[in-house]
Amino acid sequence: MPWSAPARRMREYVAALRAIWDSWQFSEPLDFAGEFYKHTLMPPFFRPEPNDYGGPKLMLAAVGAEMTKTAAETADGLLVHPFTTRRWLDEHTLPVVREGLLARSADLSSFELSCAVFVVTGRDDEEMAAAIRGTKKQIAFYGSTPAYRRVLELHGWDDAYERLHELSQTGGWQQMADVINDEMLDAFAVVAPADGVGPALLGRFAGVLDRVSLYTPYKLDPDARSSAVDSIRAAARVKG
Repeated sequence: MPWSAPARRMREYVAALRAIWDSWQFSEPLDFAGEFYKHTLMPPFFRPEPNDYGGPKLMLAAVGAEMTKTAAETADGLLVHPFTTRRWLDEHTLPVVREGLLARSADLSSFELSCAVFVVTGRDDEEMAAAIRGTKKQIAFYGSTPAYRRVLELHGWDDAYERLHELSQTGGWQQMADVINDEMLDAFAVVAPADGVGPALLGRFAGVLDRVSLYTPYKLDPDARSSAVDSIRAAARVKG
């Protein structure tokens, strides 16, 4: 596909997809013609029977303001990028989401925010050290990407972006994790022992994210993962 106007294209893609689903649900002719997409053919062989539930929930991923606003105005929820911080959510993501929802007379109660959250965990010092190293590598990889530099700039980490980008361009992949200091790690990741992951996650994201998954870019022992999940469930029950 040619690269052009990603937010505008995505907005039209969502409209086209909903037109196809409506064609199936209401057994109407398909007639969608936009700037980027045209869909007018729907043979009986491709048309499923209407169902009792309507179209599937549609979630869009976004980081920047334009795509975030597009998600809020057109989708049922936002897949928040893992390369985010609570400050970025509060100062950039949520205001844009609210603005987009207001445009269609909706509010946050009808919109789902989901995120794969970096979680650094383990049962002992050795496992925690491996988790820290693996997570710093992944944060560094995202941080080297021009599209995500604004997240670093918000925190005053402009120099870190420049260094990460330089290393990514010169083959210095193994050195990139060293650019991520502990302050940056704590901003991007929830760092806690396995049995403390639940309270740490809720302490950071309760009332903001509706759904989370654990992003663990390292080898996490199955018992440690089970302990973390049990901790999350227990914390959620206490939160009520």
